[in-house]
Amino acid sequence: MKSLRIILLLLVACTALGAEDKTELCILCHGTDANGNFGVRAPKLAGQDTEYLRRQLKAFRSGIRGAHERDVSGGEMRTIALSLSESEVDQALNFIAKQKAEPTTASVQGNVARGQMLYAVCASCHGKRGEGNASLKAPALAQGSDWYWVIQLNNYRAGIRDDVDGAMRAAAQTLPDEKAVLDVVAYIDTLR
Repeated sequence: MKSLRIILLLLVACTALGAEDKTELCILCHGTDANGNFGVRAPKLAGQDTEYLRRQLKAFRSGIRGAHERDVSGGEMRTIALSLSESEVDQALNFIAKQKAEPTTASVQGNVARGQMLYAVCASCHGKRGEGNASLKAPALAQGSDWYWVIQLNNYRAGIRDDVDGAMRAAAQTLPDEKAVLDVVAYIDTLR
């Protein structure tokens, strides 16, 4: 509840300051270069496929994402997404598309060899090198925020997060436990 109040205060502040576009909301959490901010649980967006990001904003707005009571950061993002008009979504996506994806530092520890075996399921959609596949609507993983992938895989496994067709939730179920999640993400870190 506290984080929702903070988000609402940010929205009010941006409105009071006369912000012409709401890219300031993106910057507040995801950083001036859209390379993420671990401190506020905001993942790296720079370098991600624009249409994937558009679909995620749509999922937040429709309640597919961020509506579960245990998805605190998703709920915060849902509040932001609901405040954006279609033209503001376009402005935000154009801003993100112009940002240079900076290398990320691995922060997840796991058994890389086991993770490589587990990643075989992931590779069918996300690519052998974690490059993503726009035609399958699968985001790039290799340059993303590893801590974020851990949270999202666990959210899929626990039923906190879903997607439109349920494919990702089903794929995440192939990871038997938290250790497997850490192992596969540790392997993804080697694909940088």
